[in-house]
Amino acid sequence: MVLLQGNENTMSENTAYTGFAQVYDTFMDNVPYEEWADYLAGLLKKYGAAGGLAAELGCGTGRMTRALAARGYDMIGIDNSADMLAIAMEQSSEGILYLQQDMRDFELYGTVAAVVSVCDSLNYVTEEEDLLQVFRLVNNYLDPGGLFIFDLNTVYKYRELLGERVFAESREDCAFIWDNYYDEEEGINEYDLTIFVREEGEHFARFCETHYQKAWTQESICRLLTQAGLELIAIYGAFGEEAPAQDSERLYFIAREKEKKKR
Repeated sequence: MVLLQGNENTMSENTAYTGFAQVYDTFMDNVPYEEWADYLAGLLKKYGAAGGLAAELGCGTGRMTRALAARGYDMIGIDNSADMLAIAMEQSSEGILYLQQDMRDFELYGTVAAVVSVCDSLNYVTEEEDLLQVFRLVNNYLDPGGLFIFDLNTVYKYRELLGERVFAESREDCAFIWDNYYDEEEGINEYDLTIFVREEGEHFARFCETHYQKAWTQESICRLLTQAGLELIAIYGAFGEEAPAQDSERLYFIAREKEKKKR
């Protein structure tokens, strides 16, 4: 475990998001994080977690972690990418504890009122046993009756909107090409990222990364939550409080700690 807090700058090397971390916030500048945070905080309060200690799995550069901290939560940000956390630490992070950990094996020092995971972080967990382990750990570290809120990209999104498509974007100092390949049988979306980052003058560094995400069905998620000792409360189409539609691109799952399972 690597522990990071305050303004420390020393980070160990990690290959996840090595190139993309440098431009992640640039290309995510169209995401309405403040509105997203209002929605998430609203769900937390509605279901009984109006404040206290909360952890975010897959916190990345800390945008949502900081937003929830600004809304009164004592935040712990957990991510496996040293590069992403390095950027998070460059921001105002007073009072936020960052941990460099794999969500499949994360450790906390005690229980928390809530665990959240957004931006389809859990879609990166592609094996059922691994996802079950994540859910078991969440259950273990939640206060009695604590909340677990997370989102997932849907099968519809991978099949109809991402699979077999190429996306590209260019900015003054960086650009990316994003190729998608969706395996319907395995439910795995592979996407190859080619990232260009200006170093100096007209010279650009090129980074190539391959990422995999799993299109989880609602039925699988419900079954795994139950196995982990969590009680499913609701499933919403983002970013409202309506039941999912056939063309929902992202779903929010709300679960509660019900019983501690022996590990």
